[in-house]
Amino acid sequence: MTEALNKRIFHIISEEAAAQGVRAFVIGGYVRDFFLQRPCNDIDVVVEGSGIAIAEAVARRVKTKVTVFKNFGTAMLHCDRMEVEFVGARKESYNRNSRKPIVEDGTLQEDQERRDFTINALAFSLQQEDFGALVDPFGGIRDLNDGVIRTPLDPDTTYSDDPLRMLRAIRFATQLGFTIVPESKESIFRNRERLDILSFERIAEELHKIMMTPKPSVGWKLMDECGLLPYILPALDNLKGVETRDGRGHKDNFLHSLQVLDNVAEASDKIWLRWAALLHDVGKAQTKRWDPELGWTFHGHEYIGSKMVKGIFNKLKMSQNDDMKYVQKLVSLHLRPIALVTDEVTDSAVRRLLFDAGDDVDDLMILCKADITSKNEMKVERFKRQYEHVKEKLVEVEAKDAVRNFKNPITGELIMEKYGLKPCKEIGVIKEFIKEAILDGVIPNEYDAAYALMEQKAAGMGLNG
Repeated sequence: MTEALNKRIFHIISEEAAAQGVRAFVIGGYVRDFFLQRPCNDIDVVVEGSGIAIAEAVARRVKTKVTVFKNFGTAMLHCDRMEVEFVGARKESYNRNSRKPIVEDGTLQEDQERRDFTINALAFSLQQEDFGALVDPFGGIRDLNDGVIRTPLDPDTTYSDDPLRMLRAIRFATQLGFTIVPESKESIFRNRERLDILSFERIAEELHKIMMTPKPSVGWKLMDECGLLPYILPALDNLKGVETRDGRGHKDNFLHSLQVLDNVAEASDKIWLRWAALLHDVGKAQTKRWDPELGWTFHGHEYIGSKMVKGIFNKLKMSQNDDMKYVQKLVSLHLRPIALVTDEVTDSAVRRLLFDAGDDVDDLMILCKADITSKNEMKVERFKRQYEHVKEKLVEVEAKDAVRNFKNPITGELIMEKYGLKPCKEIGVIKEFIKEAILDGVIPNEYDAAYALMEQKAAGMGLNG
C-alpha cells in the first residue's frame, strides 16, 4: 500500500513514532477512500500512546502549528494541503443515557472495535518494519468489495451505544451506493427510539450530508424503511400512502417529494433548494380533502407548507435566518409557475411572479420543472414545452419591465416633500397604487409615468402639492 502512503508526512510520522517507541497507524476514511479511489485530504492517525506527543514532534519537523484538544486527547495540524488529526488508541464504554463514552487508553484492536463500520476500521501500519501493511480484523476490504455497510461488533451494541451511527450508516449507504446488511437494518429498527438521546444539531449534520449526495432520496427511503422517519421528520412521514375513494386515488406524496428532490439534485447543488424540493408538498397532509366532483384536493397546501417550514427548521436546529426564509418562499410559490403554464401567459402574471420571487426566480423555475413527475410521458412533455414558454416569457418581461428586484420609482420621501406630509397611511396607499399599476401593466416601470400617476392619485385623495 506504499502508493497510499507516498507523501512525506507519513514517513515523518513513522520516524517520530519509532523515536518515541510507540506504534502509529493511519485509520478510517483515508484508508477507505484509497480503496474506493476517492480523493481524501483528511487523515486520521491513531497512536498506541500519546497522539498529542507525536503530533507536536511532527509539527516541529514540518514547521507548522499544531492545535491541541487536551480534553479529547487529540491534536491536529495542516501539512501539504492535508488536515492530519492524531489521537491515542482508545477503548470506550457507554452510559445508556448518553452517547458520550467513557474513554480509556487502548490498543489498535480495541480502537478498531469501537469504530462504527468495518469499512471505517481499516488501518495502514506506519511501523518501519511493515510500513503500509493493511490491518483489517473485521473484513472491511471484503465489505468494500461487496458494497455493504456492516458494524465491527454486534450491531445492537454499536447502535445503542451511539445512535448517531444509525444515521451514519444511512449516510454512507447513500453516499457510496452501498447496501446496509439485513441484520444491521433490523438492528437500526430495533434501536430507533435511541435517537431520543441525540441532539438535533448532530442529526441535521447527517441530514445535510445525505441531502448533498447525487441521489438523496436513497437516504430518506432508508430512514423510512428503518423506522427513523417519524422521529426525524414526522411531517414528511405523514405524506406516505395513497387513499382511494370511488375508484379515485391521489399520488403518494412522500414518494413524489423524493422524486422531486432527486430531480432538483440533478440540476443544482444548492442545499436549500434541495430542502425546498423535499418540503414543497409538506402541507398536503393537513389540506387533503375529498370532493365528490373534483376528487382529492389539497387547496392551500403551498401556504400551509410554507408555515410548517419554520417549525421543521426549529426542531432540527437549522438556520432560522435567510436560508429558512428562502425555503419558505419557494414552498409558498412552487405552484405559481405551474399556474402560468398555458398558451396565454399574461405579462401581468409574469410581472407578479418576478416581483414575488425576486432573485430566487431561477431556483423557483428549477423546482417547478422538477415537480413535473407524471407517469404520462405525453403530459410531461407538454408541460415541459409550456414550462420553457414561461421561462422565455420571464426573460422577455424582465428585460422590458425590470421587476425582478422591484423598486418603486416613487419614494415615501418624495410624497412627503411634494404634499407636505408627515409619515401616514396615505403615503403607503399611493405607493401601493403605483406598484399595482406597474405590475398590471397600466404604466411602464418608469419615473415620469409613475410621477404622473402619483399626482392623479393624490388629487383624488384631496392632497395638494
